[in-house]
Amino acid sequence: MMKNVQIPYELFMLLLRYHLMEDDTCLEEIRQGLEKKLDSLVQHELYGKYKTAPTQEEREKARQEYLDRRGVPDSFRW
Repeated sequence: MMKNVQIPYELFMLLLRYHLMEDDTCLEEIRQGLEKKLDSLVQHELYGKYKTAPTQEEREKARQEYLDRRGVPDSFRW
């Protein structure tokens, strides 16, 4: 199954500029935008796994990994 991914308009325009106009002055902005989007997708997947995992152990492991990636300190967790 193919999934769609939404990206910000600015990132889309940078990608167009790079690919269609061969302007490589925006490579760093594109890299940062894609990394931010990838981090967001990974966090979304972990949260979904945390909510739907079949066993309590898998849910807890996914929850811990999600909180680690979000940068929540151990002292703030329940």
